[in-house]
Amino acid sequence: MKLTINTKLLLSYLAMALLTVVASTYAFISLQNLNKLAYAIINRDFIVLDISKKMMDTLFAQESAEKKHLIFKDPSLAVIFWTRSREFEEGLETLKKNRIGGLEKTLSRLSLLHKRYGNIFSREVSLIQENLSEEANTLSDGYGKKNIEAIASSLHVIERKAEKSIDGRMNLIKAQSVGASRITVVLSAVSLIVGFSLALLITYNIARPLRKLERATALIAEGQFDHSFNMNRPDAIGSLARAFLVMAERLKALEALNLDASPLTGLPGNMAIEREIERRLSEKKLFSLCHVDLDNFKPFADKYGYAWGSEVIKEVADILRSHRRTSGQDQEHDFIGHIGGDDFIIISEPDRAEHLSKQFVADFDRRILKFYREKDRINGFIIGKDRSGNQQKFPLITVTVAIVTDDGRRFKSPIEMAMAAAELKEYAKELPGSNYVKQEDIDRENRDTQVKCLK
Repeated sequence: MKLTINTKLLLSYLAMALLTVVASTYAFISLQNLNKLAYAIINRDFIVLDISKKMMDTLFAQESAEKKHLIFKDPSLAVIFWTRSREFEEGLETLKKNRIGGLEKTLSRLSLLHKRYGNIFSREVSLIQENLSEEANTLSDGYGKKNIEAIASSLHVIERKAEKSIDGRMNLIKAQSVGASRITVVLSAVSLIVGFSLALLITYNIARPLRKLERATALIAEGQFDHSFNMNRPDAIGSLARAFLVMAERLKALEALNLDASPLTGLPGNMAIEREIERRLSEKKLFSLCHVDLDNFKPFADKYGYAWGSEVIKEVADILRSHRRTSGQDQEHDFIGHIGGDDFIIISEPDRAEHLSKQFVADFDRRILKFYREKDRINGFIIGKDRSGNQQKFPLITVTVAIVTDDGRRFKSPIEMAMAAAELKEYAKELPGSNYVKQEDIDRENRDTQVKCLK
């Protein structure tokens, strides 16, 4: 059979069309596989990681309530302890429902350890009621502390399991995406050989966008998720590009969460804060940990709404960033973190930490006024409801900064240092207005008071 030009062109077109369909189908199937991996990361691994982190925070909150109860013997602290206990159990049940492979024994052990912690606390409460505070403290420092460490260790096992799964799937996404792009480009190159008359069509309608996808895949593999394809096409390649963009956005969000950044302020979160404190303690150099907390924030948020309250939180972050940028040449040694809610952390050298805290307190009192209505600013207070639902006056928002300093000799872990800062913060919150308080000043005042009493 003699082939005509038209037949040759038609056969070339059909062959290239077939190759194009194969390339597009392969790319689409590969993208579906990548989406499945991304879906597994977001809807399983990240949930497990997020829940385990929240459970760790809840455990620390329980421990804080326990320690405070031992000191203050306030029944409301026991209520807080059991509330956090229920939150921990809810998280544990959620982890069990996810049916994480290889963690069944860890989850069972975690459940037993947490129940034991509740029993230990109940025993401490009974001892306190019997005026046996010393025995309660001994129980807390002994079995209680060991039990908490065991719970934390189990949670770290779950976190490492989730992080390992995320890393594995991320590496698989990278390998599959690069491989899919290369194979797609190869198929496109073969289609160019089929018919020179259709070279321009192939180049501008298939090869170019596929090369863009290849370059975008390499950029995404390097962590550059904001690359723009500029492919607004109504065909399959356009659909592929849009699906690729959706995947890139999902990976970008996952990467941000994986880096532990606060979604509201963009500041480092709890894990980054803990690593920074641990690093500085290990260096055995003197540094200060400043716990920043807003006073009377809840009544403000109840009255003005959570969205406006979020603006206040972002304003605090902006103030902290601005003072770090404009407070001298040592700003690279400063660390600012967002614990969550209205709690922030500043870590720096002692003199600089005090300087930053002083500037922050003064600037905050000036800038917070713009968030109130004129009437409330003039009055100097707002009318809101307390926890019992009764109307009462609440002062305007103030700020408290508690400064604890160490060089690794006093505190052996980030948790101990953070707890000391939190306890100092609770003391400082009793003072009127905005304040920053240093632990050494409080210790000095206590020593002076003891000396006067001896005299």
